[in-house]
Amino acid sequence: MNQKVKTFLATDLLDKYLIGLTTASETLEVEHYISEYPQVKKAYQKLEEKLEFTAQLNAVKAPKSILDNVLDSLDDKPVMTLKPAKSKKWYSLAIAASVAALLFAGTSAYLLNQNNNLVDENQTIADEIFDLRSDISNNNSTLNQLLEQFKQLNNPETEKYVLTGNTRAKNLKTVAYINPEEKKSMIDVVSLPQLPDDKVYQIWANLQDKMVSLGVLSEADRRLQEIPYTEDALGLSISIEPKGGSQIRSNDTPVAEISLKLND
Repeated sequence: MNQKVKTFLATDLLDKYLIGLTTASETLEVEHYISEYPQVKKAYQKLEEKLEFTAQLNAVKAPKSILDNVLDSLDDKPVMTLKPAKSKKWYSLAIAASVAALLFAGTSAYLLNQNNNLVDENQTIADEIFDLRSDISNNNSTLNQLLEQFKQLNNPETEKYVLTGNTRAKNLKTVAYINPEEKKSMIDVVSLPQLPDDKVYQIWANLQDKMVSLGVLSEADRRLQEIPYTEDALGLSISIEPKGGSQIRSNDTPVAEISLKLND
């Protein structure tokens, strides 16, 4: 990989381009690199796949009640057509005028009631839209966090480590991402074999003379998340501990472990 491409990938232009935050000049620059350099095109396609996967996991549906309220407010209102009286007699006109007055009074009361109902419905819709805007704001915050995670995953200094289980946990698989330059660590829990209710999986950093807990793993945490970065860690291991986790790793053989290359 030449220095020009390496320098470009070290920026966040690909991430910004993917979510539509680039300026016109930045867009032209990104599209030029994608079309000219296979390494950049491959990195962009990888970003697209990750963003699509994350969007599916974090997708949020708009409340169904909003659509129902809008449809209810658009229901057809009854229409009444008054035909002109054909009789030319004065008493017929008087009766028609009385009937028209009664109809006008009744219609006015009906329309006033409908208007009050519409005001209440509009207020309900406005409240639900406000809640929806709050959800959108939260989703934007989550998207910004994901963007930061993507930047970490695609940082040339980030190392990827796959921990797979031994015979005691054959289907266990987790992926750790560690960047010693920025001192950041993340983990992706892919699969964890089921344990008894009184047991949990716990991940540890192996130091020269001790083990440091990095937290308890759970199937509920099947998403990319940050874990504490441990300076001078020689490796990572996963053990089975009592429910709630332990301050000291058990003497049992770990169900998964891997050496780190941070000190190479």
